[in-house]
Amino acid sequence: MITAPLARRTGRRLLVTAVFGVLLLASSFLYGLSSASAAAAPWAASADRAASADPSGHTGNATHFDGLGSPYGGCGVPQAVLESQDFVALNVWNTPGRYTGQPTPRPIPSSDADSMGLFDNGHNCGRWVRVTIGDYCTGTNDGAAGQAFCRNGSWTSDKYNGATLDMVVADSCGDTNAWCRDDPYHLDLATHSLNTFQLGGRPVADMYPDRWNNRHISWSFVPAPGYSGDISIGFVQNAATWWPTIDVTHLPNGIHGVEYYDGSAWVPAGMVSDLGQQYTIGPNSSGGSSYTIRVRDADGKLVQGGRTYTFALPRSCSSGCTQPYTGVSYTTSDSGSGAPDAPTGLAVTATTATSVSLSWSASSGAAGYGVYRNGQLVGNTTGTSFTDSGLAASTSYTYTVKAHDSSGNTSAASNGVSATTQGSAGGGTDSGCAATTKLVNSWPGGFTAEVTVTNTGTSTSTGWRVGWSWPGNQKVTTAWSTRLTQSGSSVAASNVDYNSAIPPSGQTTFGFNGTGDSSGLPGNPVCTLN
Repeated sequence: MITAPLARRTGRRLLVTAVFGVLLLASSFLYGLSSASAAAAPWAASADRAASADPSGHTGNATHFDGLGSPYGGCGVPQAVLESQDFVALNVWNTPGRYTGQPTPRPIPSSDADSMGLFDNGHNCGRWVRVTIGDYCTGTNDGAAGQAFCRNGSWTSDKYNGATLDMVVADSCGDTNAWCRDDPYHLDLATHSLNTFQLGGRPVADMYPDRWNNRHISWSFVPAPGYSGDISIGFVQNAATWWPTIDVTHLPNGIHGVEYYDGSAWVPAGMVSDLGQQYTIGPNSSGGSSYTIRVRDADGKLVQGGRTYTFALPRSCSSGCTQPYTGVSYTTSDSGSGAPDAPTGLAVTATTATSVSLSWSASSGAAGYGVYRNGQLVGNTTGTSFTDSGLAASTSYTYTVKAHDSSGNTSAASNGVSATTQGSAGGGTDSGCAATTKLVNSWPGGFTAEVTVTNTGTSTSTGWRVGWSWPGNQKVTTAWSTRLTQSGSSVAASNVDYNSAIPPSGQTTFGFNGTGDSSGLPGNPVCTLN
């Protein structure tokens, strides 16, 4: 058992309270900042970090804790509102041998990306994990800093091995012990769930406390088991028209972003600190109290096929919501229902070393258009042309466009077009970049790897890209701290929003899990800085 659960939860509560205070004082500034960054989609920064399921799984140590902090757990949701009382916490940091109280700020900045734990700045909140009980430790397994797990004893199997339970990610573990710092795959489980693990169709009943001793567990991310119904939405404490902040729960596959409709375009909402299920949204019209949102899951896909959710701030919250969670009812509109026609005639009109210009024919009933590069939203416009800039030289991209009306209904995608930027003309791309890979772990049929990107130039980067080709049938299954795609044997990885800026001599790191032979991992992938 983690020795100081109350200290962790007290610290979390203080962080939440401080965040609320700062945001309430600076709501106008943050609101404007959110609107100004409409072309940047935060969900895209994390959409490729992890797939909906993790077939390789993880093995680590398990501890337990009594409950979430008050009023919120690390994901920003009150315990009473969770869709299941079987819940877990993921590690905030991955800092083997470093046990200081808070080794980095929270959210973890890009300069400390190598310290990121699987909590992933809140981006794994609301996801489900399937946990399987492993071996029992016969020795001392107290998570003491700098000490081995299960020392003066051994790991041994018993009748509880193989018991399973599906649990939802609801909290973060930042304690100063070896479990939360040395073991990247450690899970902190709800104490009341330990004897409900199922084996042979029945709960184990008596595993805890006598046969617990912080056992080994194996686990993987899975979509919400037996999912039915739809998401739940509620305003958080102190939410008001000047700070419309919501919790989103009951998710089919986690949450990597919320977008709100401002009357003319979809705007990415900002996550509150690293509380992964809290987002500050905006109204349908300036000064209004009605809201329309859509949600993106852990794969970056729109939930329920792009369904939109429209709701209003309750009258009880006119001066600020007093309860930790004030649930609201909503109306929905499914993508394509009453939506404008898909744009036609999408064409490339010009290219440079760092940009692609596009044009298309207008759609009847459209109030604006969203432009998508390689499936990710890169900008909005009310016209029928758009220039996508800040690209890498000599690189191929694929584009589509979707129309939306004044109610937020979105059309199907236009025809797709491909464009290749010209060779570098100088000034747009800095050649001072190096990338190296490291094999972190391997097992039969799979591996975990890490890529370090170093700025060897003289100016701070505004983005980066890394690419390589596998020599065999290797395939990336999950990735984090990068936007990563694989087509055939070719892999392309690029920065996310929080690690685009690398100072001279600075570094950032991303990682991934893969299937196949780890010996195919390239030593020095091709690297480009913007």
